[in-house]
Amino acid sequence: MRYLIRFSYDGTLFHGLEKQKGYRTIQEEMENVLTYINNSCYVKLVCSGRTDKGVHALLQTAHADINVEITEDKLKRAMNSLLPNDIHVISTKVVKNDFHARYMVKEKTYIYKLNMGEFNPLERNYVYQFNRNLDVKAMQDAIKYFIGVHDFKAFTPSKDKRNSYVREIYDAKISKSKDILIFTFRGNGFIKYQVRNMVGLLIQIGLGKKDKSSLKEILEGKNRNAGYRTAHPEGLYLIKVKY
Repeated sequence: MRYLIRFSYDGTLFHGLEKQKGYRTIQEEMENVLTYINNSCYVKLVCSGRTDKGVHALLQTAHADINVEITEDKLKRAMNSLLPNDIHVISTKVVKNDFHARYMVKEKTYIYKLNMGEFNPLERNYVYQFNRNLDVKAMQDAIKYFIGVHDFKAFTPSKDKRNSYVREIYDAKISKSKDILIFTFRGNGFIKYQVRNMVGLLIQIGLGKKDKSSLKEILEGKNRNAGYRTAHPEGLYLIKVKY
């Protein structure tokens, strides 16, 4: 039986979501628990997408096939009783056997948190401690250029080789609460480092080192060497996956 699993995690102590030999990952922790529940028969976890080392999720999704008979509620409780405290299953739901947690995604939403104020040691793993003033208005004006269908090659790693870098961003905005900036990106999909690279360029605009017209030029020029730094991972959160 196939289950859709919705879960959250604190990415601080993980080497990312995807299973990697010799490293602690979210996928491996989840698969170990599911395999145990499945009478020690290996269970593969297929996620909506991967997140990198240090990145968090308020809501991530995945599917898994389990042979033993178990109700949705019992599966949730069993998993949470066995998982470490930095992963939590929000819900489990029986789905059709042709459901695919990755290929059927229609929309994802990420947020990125940045602190312009005094360094906060309690939030150092959850909010990027930039600790410098930024021109928020300039950044808010510039972020609008990301909305729409674009080729985002300029915001992906040079080693990332694929047939298409085209994605659609439905909404992109920046809100401010005291010294904390919250960047929100909602779209049909995101490539590795894309959100962190977009934030990195917006930071350069906020510092006055680039202007919003340069964002448009970089986007259209597909230049991966555009003179910005990838924003730190700890400020990034996957918060919604829609099917």
